[in-house]
Amino acid sequence: MKKKLQVLSISLALTSAASILHAEGNIHAGKQKSTSCANCHGEDGNSMVATFPKLAQQHSSYLERQLHAFKDGSRNDPMMSAMAQALTDEDIADISAYYATQKISENTLPVLEPADEDEKPADNKTIQTIIAQGSDLYRNGDLTSEVSACIACHGPFGEGNKPASFPALKSQHADYLIKTLTDFKSGSRSNNPENIMHMIAKKMTDEEIKAVSIRISMMK
Repeated sequence: MKKKLQVLSISLALTSAASILHAEGNIHAGKQKSTSCANCHGEDGNSMVATFPKLAQQHSSYLERQLHAFKDGSRNDPMMSAMAQALTDEDIADISAYYATQKISENTLPVLEPADEDEKPADNKTIQTIIAQGSDLYRNGDLTSEVSACIACHGPFGEGNKPASFPALKSQHADYLIKTLTDFKSGSRSNNPENIMHMIAKKMTDEEIKAVSIRISMMK
């Protein structure tokens, strides 16, 4: 019961968030305009490099917000900022609409690297144990450390929330999710409403970040 209070608390905190209203872009035009994105994110938005995010099946509202953030400098990345500067508002809407219609690819079960010889047996967890830990954190959070449950904003299946521009997370690369949560934790990324993700991630251990990232990457 007390764990579920964490879900309720974050949900109530977000009820005042304004929904993002935007015009839907042109999917066909977006496909043509996305050719410059394909080298990193794949032709259909399914990147082959685990540190580059998959864009396929992502909410167009979220993609638009991020591209505008790269363009206006509120989110910093040398490569993406340069790419976004060349895009018009129409381009951003079209590209976002295209990727939103693509199906995200599934990930294979991660293989843990062999444990070091001096690693303690208790630290040598199986991948299923890690996924179970991540699943519990995703659904219930941790009341003791005040880590909010991911399910409150990102849905029971990692589907996100389009009207609120909360991203879909399911089947995203675990490596990218780990980097993203680590960046939120350190404060190097902060372009989210009321800095909510920083407030959550800063209370998470590296082990928790890894566990929940791997669990999310296995969601379908």
